[in-house]
Amino acid sequence: MIAAALAACGPAKPTDTVDELVVNPERLKEIQRLCKEDRAKVNDGIYMRAAQAFRRRFMGARPEQKIQ
Repeated sequence: MIAAALAACGPAKPTDTVDELVVNPERLKEIQRLCKEDRAKVNDGIYMRAAQAFRRRFMGARPEQKIQ
């Protein structure tokens, strides 16, 4: 149980790129929640990538909006 708690506050997953966060809104919400609850435990890099992914989704660069 302790390992699970530490893993949640640990470093970002290697797949937590801006592009990955844009296509995975659930992970983006999870990171935003972690940032909101305890900003000191979240890596600045993942915080910035989450913010950029949120901006991309908000401004309409969502993969599900692309017309085929």
